[in-house]
Amino acid sequence: MTSIETVARPRPASGPEREIWNLAATVVDPEVPVVTIEDLGVLRRVELREDGGVVVQITPTYSGCPAVDAMRDDVVSVLTEAGYRDVRVDVVLAPAWTTDWMSESGREKLEAYGIAPPAPRRTDGKVNLGVGVRCPRCSSLDTRETSHFGSTSCKALYVCRRCQEPFDYFKEH
Repeated sequence: MTSIETVARPRPASGPEREIWNLAATVVDPEVPVVTIEDLGVLRRVELREDGGVVVQITPTYSGCPAVDAMRDDVVSVLTEAGYRDVRVDVVLAPAWTTDWMSESGREKLEAYGIAPPAPRRTDGKVNLGVGVRCPRCSSLDTRETSHFGSTSCKALYVCRRCQEPFDYFKEH
């Protein structure tokens, strides 16, 4: 069975395209600089064309993401500095980005940074029954949403009733 992640973000196994992927994967999210575009699942595909040009595909966390231009510029910069020429970054909106594309490492980095990550979806056909958003500071589930939009539109603002600290929650979608 092929997972959505494998279909949406096929990583090259080896060769020049793997090198291009690895370079593009170093670009950090300008809004959350502790995670890379690979950690978030924004990096979708790379291609080395026969003429030596490079095409990279990214899918923003939502279609109106203001960070997409910075991500595009950073990918172009990283690849150009590495000696690649004619670098083009395409923003692909379909299939739409999903939190399922986040890596486990990305989720851990978000939590360590103080942002509650979304829980991964189950792949065994069962439904997650979320009991709440876990506070990234004290791990309490006694939290409440104070605003559907946090520091960015892809996050909601929560407060922990135990430690009283506000925090962002990366919304699941």
